[in-house]
Amino acid sequence: MSESASEAAAVAGGSKQAASSGPEGWDWVDRDIWTERMLAALGNGVRGGKWFSLIDKVYRPSTLRSAWQDVLRNRGAAGVDRVSVERFAGQLERYLAELSTELEAGSYRPSAVRRVEIPKGDGKVRPLGIPTVRDRVVQAAVKRVIEPIFERLFAAESYGFRPGRGCKDALRRVDAGLKAGYTHVVDADLKGYFDSIPHARLKARLRETLSDSRLLALLDGWIDQDVVHDLKRWSPTSGTPQGAVISPLLANLYLHDLDETLAARGLSMVRYADDFVVLCRSAAEAAEALEVVRGWVQSAGLELHPDKTHVGDCRVPGQGFEFLGYRFEGGRRWVRDKSLKALKAKIRGQTRRTEGRSLRQIVAKLNPLLRGWFGYFKHAHRNVFASLDGFLRRRLRALLRKQAKRPSAGRCRADHRRWPNAYFAAAGLFTLATARQLASQSR
Repeated sequence: MSESASEAAAVAGGSKQAASSGPEGWDWVDRDIWTERMLAALGNGVRGGKWFSLIDKVYRPSTLRSAWQDVLRNRGAAGVDRVSVERFAGQLERYLAELSTELEAGSYRPSAVRRVEIPKGDGKVRPLGIPTVRDRVVQAAVKRVIEPIFERLFAAESYGFRPGRGCKDALRRVDAGLKAGYTHVVDADLKGYFDSIPHARLKARLRETLSDSRLLALLDGWIDQDVVHDLKRWSPTSGTPQGAVISPLLANLYLHDLDETLAARGLSMVRYADDFVVLCRSAAEAAEALEVVRGWVQSAGLELHPDKTHVGDCRVPGQGFEFLGYRFEGGRRWVRDKSLKALKAKIRGQTRRTEGRSLRQIVAKLNPLLRGWFGYFKHAHRNVFASLDGFLRRRLRALLRKQAKRPSAGRCRADHRRWPNAYFAAAGLFTLATARQLASQSR
């Protein structure tokens, strides 16, 4: 193997341990530097804008070992073979050696994806695909090798499932656009996107950049994977399973053409995976943008959700839009109703009146949930925090009444005098309104 290929494999490893085995001074924390050096190390494998000779970077033991670390961190359930992460770890060296040998020999074949259905808040279910642990390891290894190649191509307006980017970055970009006067917004929703991506077109997109036939065969195999649910097994002709390691990268790749189409029209879009908004200065520009989106979606073999796609001036009450858990309306940022209901459902689950734990034990379970939720939604309008604090304390008073053999809703004045707000503060309960006030003062 050439020196450049060795360097590429070291960088592709991904963990701090793998990075430290590369040239001195490589800093894994800086993903931009990592991407550039990965591309430089693979530089001999690009010709005419297409990348080849990549499969040997995938089956290197250092790449597979670091890919395993990714899988281990993410945990997850067992696939159709019922081999759990713990069981895989128990025979790690044998499993990794087998994968390396199979990948080098070209005999590796993916197993079917186990499908489970996750309940959604609206009574519907979301399908989730669970590959086997061994397939997740190989997907993570492939992702480490090809992600830097596509990262160089992806648009700055795309934030979902990309290194060094996240929801908060996308929300900051939306905030900046609104403050700059882009208040006419196209709020678009792709209907069942992950289940609808046409396989043939997705494979064609991959071949525009990659030309390593063995690597492409791997990707094709995952795209065409059979799905098993209960006693049924079938071969989908569209979609990429939510839950597969490689799926977010493939989903971003398929929508990259939409990013470029809108940018070529001078339109400002902010996208997080398949959730995106187009920010415009006028109603006419927004109407034009929606037609551009509709045209692209139709040409790409996808479908816009008719009830969840609309255009409006978000300064006007009733014309706001929802994005990544927030609702932007009337010049303010609110928590969307669905996100509020989800938090309240979790609080109810922790504060059942039949709960036998002490208040301090319950508070210890609630606080991480409340802190995490506040960390994401702290920029919402202040009114929501006091309301949630009141809801939570009512739940706790009702629980305490039950424990005191006085069951009821816990809303009377006597209960407030017996268990005032200070009582819960003394028990260490995280208070959202107080946290919001402190956060506002520190800005």
